[in-house]
Amino acid sequence: MRKPRDFDPELQALTDKAKTLKTKKQGQLGELVVATGADTLSIEQLAGALIEAAAADTARKEAWRKSGAAFFRGKGARARKGAGRNEGSASAIGAGAEPPASETGAA
Repeated sequence: MRKPRDFDPELQALTDKAKTLKTKKQGQLGELVVATGADTLSIEQLAGALIEAAAADTARKEAWRKSGAAFFRGKGARARKGAGRNEGSASAIGAGAEPPASETGAA
């Protein structure tokens, strides 16, 4: 007769791995915010921009994907400045990358 399998250690290992991955993802998201210059935005501005980005149409998301890919290929400053320029109107993401001098944003 086979010995029953003890799932508790395996479940604990998976739980620990999930926590580690979540922590890593949060850290990478914070690094991305800083690398793109979005850390100069207030929390409210950043949240609003992300909400609009999540609700954007497919074509706009594809344009942002291309801009993001260019950013990661090392063309960060150029990609950030041109993010909203190709769409014809300033979006929350494109316009938010370079806030006016009067808006300093709460850190």
